[in-house]
Amino acid sequence: MSDKKPKKPQKLRARLPRGLEDRGPAAIAATRQMMEKIRAVYERYGFEPVETPAFEYTDALGKFLPDQDRPNEGVFSFQDDDEQWISLRYDLTAPLARYVAENFQNLALPYRSYRAGYVYRNEKPGPGRFRQFMQFDADTVGSASPAADAEMCMMAADTMEALGIPRGQYVVKVNNRKVLDGVIESIGLGGDGEAGRRLTVLRALDKYDRLGEEGVRLLLGPGRRDESGDFTEGAHLTDESVTLLVWFVMLRTSGWGIESTARQFNPDIHLAAGEEESRTTDMLSAMEASQYKSSKVFLDGVAELRRIGESIASCGYSDGRVVADPSVVRGLEYYTGPVYEVELLLETKDEKGRPVRFGSVGGGGRYDGLVSRFRGEPVPATGFSIGVSRLQAALTMLGKLDTRPQPGPVVVTVFGGDIAGYQRMVAELRNAGIRAELYLGNPKHSLGQQMKYADKRHSPCAIIQGSDEKANGKVQIKDLIAGAGLTSIEDRTEYLKKQAEAQIEVSENDLVAEVRKLLTRHGVRWD
Repeated sequence: MSDKKPKKPQKLRARLPRGLEDRGPAAIAATRQMMEKIRAVYERYGFEPVETPAFEYTDALGKFLPDQDRPNEGVFSFQDDDEQWISLRYDLTAPLARYVAENFQNLALPYRSYRAGYVYRNEKPGPGRFRQFMQFDADTVGSASPAADAEMCMMAADTMEALGIPRGQYVVKVNNRKVLDGVIESIGLGGDGEAGRRLTVLRALDKYDRLGEEGVRLLLGPGRRDESGDFTEGAHLTDESVTLLVWFVMLRTSGWGIESTARQFNPDIHLAAGEEESRTTDMLSAMEASQYKSSKVFLDGVAELRRIGESIASCGYSDGRVVADPSVVRGLEYYTGPVYEVELLLETKDEKGRPVRFGSVGGGGRYDGLVSRFRGEPVPATGFSIGVSRLQAALTMLGKLDTRPQPGPVVVTVFGGDIAGYQRMVAELRNAGIRAELYLGNPKHSLGQQMKYADKRHSPCAIIQGSDEKANGKVQIKDLIAGAGLTSIEDRTEYLKKQAEAQIEVSENDLVAEVRKLLTRHGVRWD
């Protein structure tokens, strides 16, 4: 017989997977604040809600996903029991395209919808880059009008202001993929045979904000090795082509104004000082007279930008809120026309005092081919997506969101074995629309232990009824918010006065009314 002691079972180590985050009540409450403001703007523009599942068939997400050499690259995928590949959605646009195609005959076209939810990307996580994050989208499907694109840009501007970002501290930048396609064609990457390299170029240019000029040059050329040693294959363009494309993308970050941007397309142009829309028009004229004027796709893109600009100007948004920017790229392949980004211009400092510029917090564009894959006929569409997680981080750092712990429920403390009377008090408070809970910890816990629990729950007040109060039909209401402020009072007389005010005795019949008064006094919603 062995005398070895049995091994203790090894405890499972609690650990969060890389690229994900846990979120507590304060962060969730801040998200709700944001979402309601965004939702109100979207609905004011006539958009209605729709929800799609987190899973889609992988082929429905399509060739537009990154790195499609194998199903799990770029997305999280698995095989169902019928051996079909299913993937977690990479964005909210591809699932919408599937939904519209499947319900096409029953929808009022143009179909205007919004949806919010988490999306999932099987990419390398890093600081501020998560594998799960939230987006809030609005899309118009069935309209080819540039007015639909202009509307998205104006709605993006209105959303920023609804979230408390002042005019002048954000900008909605508009470009057209056709303009960039014309430039890419000029370096010999036109045609179906160069589709893969074109996508590599687009993704490289879209990373300028994060990687800077040197990083983008490497991705356009031989490739780039990141800090961890991982290597990303480049587009292997010539030095001349790399220089042209880097110059193009630098237009948005070099600090040049619209006047000098126009001169980059046509050095002979002279711009007089004037309103933003006339300066933007001059820039478009310069583009039309530039070295790319022989490219039909380039000129088509400029013409669409001009029509969008006319709508923007007619509605008064050409005051700097929405501007033409020929270097907005967007990294997804499915964009076919206008593309736009909303960028925060203001700077702040992180927790270590380092300057932080937030950059892009949302974007979108026209994707006329996405629904058409299912329908076999042209179905124009355009949409805008807010990166909720990224924007929330920016608004929190700017102090635009209240991230303090939210008031918890009223806690009814318990004494003795007869719990029914305490439960009745909780029910009365709840029936009156007041958040309330019964202390359900160890019944032997002292009042002090129960009050510590109420403090941890951020309760505005606690209800106390001992045997004497119960015999007289009374309850004690302890104001925990007022009590928390007693520590700052140095005068003993004032302290004793406030301490007495922080706990009052009332009739059981007046419990609900008195708790309502207390909550109202402290600005806590109770209904």
